[in-house]
Amino acid sequence: MLRLERIGKIYPTGEVLRDVTWEVKAGDRIGLVGVNGAGKSTQMRIIAGLEEPSSGQVVKQGDPRIVYLQQEFDVDLRRSVRQELFQAFGEAAEVLNRQREVEEAMGSEQAASDHDHLDALIHELGALQSRFEALHGYELDARIDKMLPTIGFSPADAERAVGDYSGGWQMRIALGKILLQEPDLLLLDEPTNHLDVETIQWLEGYLIGQTVPLVVISHDRAFLDRVCNQIVETERGVSRSYLGNYSQHLEQKTLEREAGLAAFERQQKELSSQQAYIDRFRASATRSTQAKSREKLLEKVERIEAPVESVSGPRFHFPPAPRCGRQVARITNLTHSYGEKILFLGANLEVERGDRIAFVGPNGAGKSTLLRLVMGMEQPEEGVAALGEHNVIAGYFEQNQAEALDLSKTVIDTIFEAVPDWTQTQVRSLLGSFCFSNDAVFKQAGKLSGGEKARLALALMLLSPCNLLVLDEPTNHLDIPAKQMLEDALMSYEGAALLVSHDRYFISRVANRIVELRDGDLVLYRGDYAYYQDKKQEEAAASERERERLEQESKRQANRARQKDKAAARKSQARAG
Repeated sequence: MLRLERIGKIYPTGEVLRDVTWEVKAGDRIGLVGVNGAGKSTQMRIIAGLEEPSSGQVVKQGDPRIVYLQQEFDVDLRRSVRQELFQAFGEAAEVLNRQREVEEAMGSEQAASDHDHLDALIHELGALQSRFEALHGYELDARIDKMLPTIGFSPADAERAVGDYSGGWQMRIALGKILLQEPDLLLLDEPTNHLDVETIQWLEGYLIGQTVPLVVISHDRAFLDRVCNQIVETERGVSRSYLGNYSQHLEQKTLEREAGLAAFERQQKELSSQQAYIDRFRASATRSTQAKSREKLLEKVERIEAPVESVSGPRFHFPPAPRCGRQVARITNLTHSYGEKILFLGANLEVERGDRIAFVGPNGAGKSTLLRLVMGMEQPEEGVAALGEHNVIAGYFEQNQAEALDLSKTVIDTIFEAVPDWTQTQVRSLLGSFCFSNDAVFKQAGKLSGGEKARLALALMLLSPCNLLVLDEPTNHLDIPAKQMLEDALMSYEGAALLVSHDRYFISRVANRIVELRDGDLVLYRGDYAYYQDKKQEEAAASERERERLEQESKRQANRARQKDKAAARKSQARAG
């Protein structure tokens, strides 16, 4: 269907892509991976025709319809869901939008007082209606009706404004819009950003069920494992394709590196042996000819290059946790609401040393609010949410932590301001562990990418020793290597941690306790994420058994009632006889 051939891309700031070659075929679900700045979105934009490559070409079979869902998808919050979905139909949507404007204008005071203006509007409306019919506009509504249940909306839901729905539901609308265009190739750039786990799981199932080939950029390893059947990784401007999902691609990379290293070492050993023979017998009266012959052969040997290390993420450790009491945080009879929505109703939880608790629940359930309550940044309506009383020192990383940076300062000055007694070597060593090296340390914070700002904010947090980490979506904007380094640091951290994240792989590696926000309560699962999932399946099975039991009991009661009614009827007939 489509092939990238030796694509290169050079910006004024430097070369991003050097030798990118891969293809999309029918049935492919390709995960495009690499560190931030590797050129993943650039490749997407080149495929979509939004940018031209500096070298190479994109070869297309026929004229495929390529649809691109970018990170910041475009929806109009004022339109109804149905109206927004109709925007997928291009000219038909433009005609319908203008038709609505004309109909509104016909009811205006100007139209009522100016007959010529009203006649012009009536004439334009007739022309628009004719054009709409010619574009089979009325048939397009039937396609929307068919799409609505697929993306989780009822006909009644479709009449509500887009702005009434959460970001996850707006993503469904945006996805519905592009699928109504009947694409031959679907491009998705970070579709899981800011989605809750329930919506991510819906999206996974939906994409797996599609027949349209797709290319997706994501740093969500669980998502890549479920959805993708091929991985294209870009490192140092060069691409490499791997069959299978993300985990399988990692296994293949490890095997390739081991095989490459073994071949390199074997050749080096052989070359060393041959060179030793040549050096020993070059001046020999009897063997110099043989030595020179071997030297000529050695010059012609094609050298195997040593395997290049993969691009690594930041490596760091949190400072040692100061000693504190057993209880590091407590939530007692907590009742709190947000507007008219009750988030917590008599909720209780105790956090102890060594607990690494991940809070899970849908967007809007109150996870971030709970962290702010514990940190004392909000006051509960009733009950207690507080840190422990005995030497608890908390470090807090909030979702918009990067926005708190002074955008006018450079990266290195940002750190120096926090630790003015450090040497330049110490500061640059710290920044190097967060992938800020060479001239990158002199960039202004305002010119950093979202991922770079997040890394800088994490680096700042590292500087202060604490025994409770409170992290709200710390992996947002982090690429996979950076996430792995954060996971490793948290695994070796001696203090407690409270985490909010929608990255299931991150939670599964880091958390040793799961707390689900459910119906105003905090439901504690004393195990890791796999334990939580097993328990949820057991609860679902028990709930289904209870539903079936109640259903059977209801049927039995109905049968008994019918039998009782029949018996009463027979007695009544007997008395009447």
